[in-house]
Amino acid sequence: MKCLLNINELKVYYFTRRGVVRAVDGVSLNISRGEVLGLVGESGSGKSTLGISLLGLVPPPGRVVGGSIIFDGIELTKLSADEFAKIRGRRISMIFQDPMTSLNPLMKIGDHLMETIMIHENIPKNEARERSIKALEEVGIPPERFNDYPHQFSGGMRQRVMIALAILLNPDLIIADEPTTALDVIVQAQIIDLLNNLRKQYNMSILLISHDIGVVSEIADKIAVMYAGHLVEMADVDVIFKDPLHPYTSALLRAVPLIESKYEKLYYIPGSPPDLVNPPKGCRFHPRCPHATDICRTREPRTVSIEDHIVKCWMYCDTYE
Repeated sequence: MKCLLNINELKVYYFTRRGVVRAVDGVSLNISRGEVLGLVGESGSGKSTLGISLLGLVPPPGRVVGGSIIFDGIELTKLSADEFAKIRGRRISMIFQDPMTSLNPLMKIGDHLMETIMIHENIPKNEARERSIKALEEVGIPPERFNDYPHQFSGGMRQRVMIALAILLNPDLIIADEPTTALDVIVQAQIIDLLNNLRKQYNMSILLISHDIGVVSEIADKIAVMYAGHLVEMADVDVIFKDPLHPYTSALLRAVPLIESKYEKLYYIPGSPPDLVNPPKGCRFHPRCPHATDICRTREPRTVSIEDHIVKCWMYCDTYE
């Protein structure tokens, strides 16, 4: 498949009074056309910061300080605000984590959709309305809800509205940031199935950001694992589940509850994620890693490729040189 998005050594830092928060610190990954990449990790690992950096929406005091983001041949880090505005929504869309705070409570759902179309396209209002109704129908919302307000929808239905907004202009890439957060398991499954069906229908690429590796596995082709601003592992979803290499990935998989193991004690990862103002020296996971050695505590590991499996861990480095 042709590569749509190539991120190379991306660095996004927040310059605060406490110091520099290295939220994304040298991350490289790529997404092909029509592919779903699941980006997983604990809260504070840098997942959402990476997502909003693709839209040029990193809020002050944050900024992209290094690396490149090449989207369909366009270097996004070099774009002006006006140039970014032409891509945002039309070619790259985002489904935000909390639809209630993303939707204007004083605007009807239909007005949200029509405004999105008319900002990017010079078309008559009646045509924008027809396209908006069609988008709602595609995500399972009947036309008679067109003039309802956000508070009149359930959490799952509001998330469907956000998906309708994201697919409205048939973008090449959708960034879905925790799209199933705060939803019950049945609605979670419906949202994931909806995203998967729309992806196949429109041949869209999706960057699916989540803390839940189990949810991501339902739709993703590849999984990338982030920890403390670093990408520590990436491979096809089947490979990750069958043969995880990084100790952090293994711990995330062990922490997924299994319904059939009702007598098994729930596993958790000991310790807490590090402070990214003062991250640990060496491997950032070493304070929580059961396999840590002296070199893990003093030197940052290289990222190595084992066939199509990428891992950042000293256990897989052939030499310490």
